[in-house]
Amino acid sequence: MVITKSFNNLDADKQKRILNAALKEFSENGYDKASTNRIVKEAGIGKGMLFYYFKNKEELYYYLINYAVDMMTNEYFSLIDMKEPDFIERLKKSVQVKIAFYADNPHVNNFLGALFLTDKLELSADLETRFEEMQRLGFSILYADIDHSLFREDIDVDKAFQLIRWSIEGYQNELINKFKGQKVTSIDMDPVLEEFDEYLNIFKTSFYKQEGDTQ
Repeated sequence: MVITKSFNNLDADKQKRILNAALKEFSENGYDKASTNRIVKEAGIGKGMLFYYFKNKEELYYYLINYAVDMMTNEYFSLIDMKEPDFIERLKKSVQVKIAFYADNPHVNNFLGALFLTDKLELSADLETRFEEMQRLGFSILYADIDHSLFREDIDVDKAFQLIRWSIEGYQNELINKFKGQKVTSIDMDPVLEEFDEYLNIFKTSFYKQEGDTQ
């Protein structure tokens, strides 16, 4: 979807106010229950102006997906340190970057989280492709150019690496199922982050060479 010129010509602060109001409404209430009345009230604009910029709720929702994917790609993925050769450390650092991204862009992060946790509106083919590409990009950044020499020499590194990958993806799917239907803004992520860090430490102990290991 191409954004309307009228919205594109708004000053940045007003654009941000409208987008944040819409992101918040959709992430808290889902597509079906999202209210354009609440969006315009939160944004401080008239309802007629919202539909001047976007012809309907669906068009606004689709734009938000594009906007959120762009933000995730440009302001989160681009900051992950791909020069870190230690896979476990790269994952830990990526979590730190994600926390910083959330602090700066809470509405974007909540909106994307809500897409995973709810039965979302069927996306157009191009938006579904964009969403899938974002996920593939995230995985490629996390897994590219990892130093396999950090792994123990008495195990098959490729298989160990694949086990870690499957475990992390399975853990992500388990969280999605656990929190599905809940408002993403109501979820306490601190225990999840602590648990994830514990799993990473188990991987490191199980598969990595330990200090003093001369194998």
